[in-house]
Amino acid sequence: MPTVHNEAKKENIAKTVIMPGDPLRAKYIAENFLDDYKLVNGVRAMYAYTGFYKGKKVSVMAHGMGNASAGIYSYELFKFYDVDNIIRIGSAGTINPDVKIRSVALTRKTYSSSSYAKVLDNDDSNVMESSSYLNDKIIKTAKEKNINLTLLDVYNSDAYYNETENIREIHEKYGCSLIEMETFALFKNAKYLHKNASCILTVSNSLLTKEELSSLDRQNGFNEMIELALDTSLLL
Repeated sequence: MPTVHNEAKKENIAKTVIMPGDPLRAKYIAENFLDDYKLVNGVRAMYAYTGFYKGKKVSVMAHGMGNASAGIYSYELFKFYDVDNIIRIGSAGTINPDVKIRSVALTRKTYSSSSYAKVLDNDDSNVMESSSYLNDKIIKTAKEKNINLTLLDVYNSDAYYNETENIREIHEKYGCSLIEMETFALFKNAKYLHKNASCILTVSNSLLTKEELSSLDRQNGFNEMIELALDTSLLL
């Protein structure tokens, strides 16, 4: 049944959901990659579309920015819509000089100081792992498509404008190469609800050199990552 955040009917959400942060990226994916798609959620402009990719039903839904927003939408998809698999596709900033702008990365683990897990079910862990099941499928698909995919650990921050955490110390202490804001809540929800979640990231900026892609590039220029996620959905 619909929730206060999602007006879609249960049967209108596929078992596998591709989740970008940006609602306009969800719209872009539906318009450019899906057949016979329909807008199934427009509440708060957090667009969700369901259609067919190469003949298989798949949904694409935005999750917004930060753990709080991603946590709400992924939890509801897993809990109330019986979604089995969520693949987040997003952008991240590099804090590793060897990881360049436009690189495509697959998340292994996410480290965070977020209280999300503690509040959800009193879990004190600051590390969440992605689904090995999904990651194996993504790696297989990347090899078939000749995509240069790098497996990396990421640091999940609750603050985009982060004035307290030293990025060099994060890289050295945790071995993280990228910083983003949503994987911790997504992976925690999957763990708590016994579902599968993974995350493919395109590097959009460097916190070391201050180089960055434009907002338009980030919205429309991530086709390789998008196709990788969608082609992986065919194996699920």
